[in-house]
Amino acid sequence: QVQVVESGGGLVQPGGSLRLSCAASGRSFIFSIYPMGWYRQAPGKQREMVATSSSGGSTNYADSVKGRFTISRDNAKNTVYLQMNSLEPEDTAVYYCNVVQYGDDYWGQGTQVTVSS
Repeated sequence: QVQVVESGGGLVQPGGSLRLSCAASGRSFIFSIYPMGWYRQAPGKQREMVATSSSGGSTNYADSVKGRFTISRDNAKNTVYLQMNSLEPEDTAVYYCNVVQYGDDYWGQGTQVTVSS
């Protein structure tokens, strides 16, 4: 069992920045060996991948956020971050953190990001 907790969402004006954090923990859970991902779901839309970070540090981004968002991880803190710059109204969504362990998906409760003037 893995517990995933996101934080850092909020209301921001277009062009602004936010940093999301995701802490993962669990019995015998070794954070550093698992890929971590950020996903988002806007109202009326399907959940989509935003960014992923492999255990080796390789990253992957959705085309819509490339050049604006950066995923990073601190293995010592069991935390993955999503730095979001140049935010657009289209980035408004609930952002979720994900980890897959032994074929099971673990999700946090999500954190709301609203981009609006």
